[in-house]
Amino acid sequence: MANGKLYMIPTTLGGETTSDVIPEDVRQEIIKLRHFVVENIKTARRYLRKLDREFPIDDTTFFVLNKRTEAGAISTFLKPALEGEDIGVISEAGCPGVADPGAEMVAEAHKKGIHVAPMVGPSSILLALMGSGFSGQGFTFHGYLPKERKDRIRKLKDFEMDTSRTGKTHLFMDTPFRNMNVLEDLLNELGDNTMICIASNITLPDQDIRTMTAKEWREKAYDLSKKPTIFGIGRFQ
Repeated sequence: MANGKLYMIPTTLGGETTSDVIPEDVRQEIIKLRHFVVENIKTARRYLRKLDREFPIDDTTFFVLNKRTEAGAISTFLKPALEGEDIGVISEAGCPGVADPGAEMVAEAHKKGIHVAPMVGPSSILLALMGSGFSGQGFTFHGYLPKERKDRIRKLKDFEMDTSRTGKTHLFMDTPFRNMNVLEDLLNELGDNTMICIASNITLPDQDIRTMTAKEWREKAYDLSKKPTIFGIGRFQ
């Protein structure tokens, strides 16, 4: 018996509809699956019902993968694939395995000879980079910044220095309730001419992606406290 596949399933970045960010052929593949590895069962069920109002939730198996999942449990999640059934991995937003849980599942799948199939969908990281005007040839996504302010400032200054020296793009994020702390540090600690991209509510109706110097941002900054945001430091080519 051939192994099933492990599908890496994209979700929305917060919108209520799926048709504007999830391709129809991807939707059709997702709703065929009956085994899922998810961050949160409740939101995964809601997402599947958005994709198909008649999706058979009661006939579906869900495994939970988050920071509390024991490492030894991950291999057991792949049992359906070893029995010929396909499995889907769903994170809370965007693409699983990219700044979200899922990489552990993929690594285990490769070890067991299970084919991994990433599906097309929205990635806030790549969409922010595309909209920034910064170099996409050399960039790094750093994930969440340090919580301690002195450590966060040190990181931001390191990014600024590296961009000035190499032209490399640095992308990073924080939780929405710390966004304004990050913005304050960017505007108070970086040089006037340092280019900053702020990309908030990506793919949503009030999406805002702007790239300006720190000096310009000091005059045009806006409230980011409840908006999922990707920040970038880079330079125009």
